[in-house]
Amino acid sequence: MTILIQDRSMVTPGEVIAEGEYHLGSNVYWQDKKIVSQVIGLVTVKDNQISVVSLKGKYIPRVGDLVVGKITDVSLNSWTVDISSPYPGILRPSSSLDRRFDPLKDQTRKIFDVGDVIVAKVFTFDRTRDPSLTLRNDNRSGSGGPYLGKLSGGRIIDVSPSKIPRLIGRRGSMISTIKQYTNSRMIVGQNGRVWFKGNTFEEEYLVLQAIEKIDREAHTTGLTDRVKEFLEVAVKNLKKNSDKAKAEKPTEKKDVTKK
Repeated sequence: MTILIQDRSMVTPGEVIAEGEYHLGSNVYWQDKKIVSQVIGLVTVKDNQISVVSLKGKYIPRVGDLVVGKITDVSLNSWTVDISSPYPGILRPSSSLDRRFDPLKDQTRKIFDVGDVIVAKVFTFDRTRDPSLTLRNDNRSGSGGPYLGKLSGGRIIDVSPSKIPRLIGRRGSMISTIKQYTNSRMIVGQNGRVWFKGNTFEEEYLVLQAIEKIDREAHTTGLTDRVKEFLEVAVKNLKKNSDKAKAEKPTEKKDVTKK
C-alpha cells in the first residue's frame, strides 16, 4: 500500500494517486491496480479511502444538505428555488409551514415571492425528479437546528461548491474566524452560495474579500493563518481610518452670545 500523492495535494485527470488495498471514494477509479484521478482537484485520504474533491463543476444535491436559494417561480401550491444546480429545488407548503395550507384560501406569493432568498435543507433527491426542499428543523421551534426560512437583507456570493469545506474549516474554524473579525452573520450553503450580513458596509466588504481569498487559495496550505492575518491587518486599518476621520471632524462651536 503506497500513497504517491499526499493528502490535500492537487491532481489532474489521469494522475496516479496510490497503489494497494485502498477503498475508492469519489472522482477516482482503478487502472492496473492503481487509483487514478478523474478530475482536477484535491486529494482526500480518510479511513483508508481515497477521493478527489473536484475544483470545478455544478452542485449536485444530497439529502440533508443545507442550501441557500432564490425563489424563481411561484405556483398555487409550491415554489421553485434556484439552488445553483442543474436541478431546481421544489418547496411545498406541507414541508415549510407549521399550519395547514389551503390552496383555495391561502396565497403562496404572500409567504415567499420571486426574488426572496431562503435557507433550506434538501429533503429528498434521487435524480429521477427535482430535489424537494424543507424548512423543518427551525431553531425558532426549539429544535436546536440551523435557522431555516427567509433571509432579510444582507449580501450573497457564489463560490465553487467543492471549496465550501475549506470555507467552513475544520470544526468551523475558518467561518468562526471571519465572523469574529467582521461582526457579521453568515450562512454557508453546501450548494456554494454564501449569505452574509454585517453592521456596516466596511464589515461586509471584509467578509467578501476573505471569501474571495479562500476561493482563490483553497488548494494551498496554511490558508487559515493567512486569512486571520489578513483580517487582523484590515480591521486595524479600518479602526485607524475611523479614528482619523473622527479627529478631523470639525467640532461645533457653541453660541455663548448673551441675548
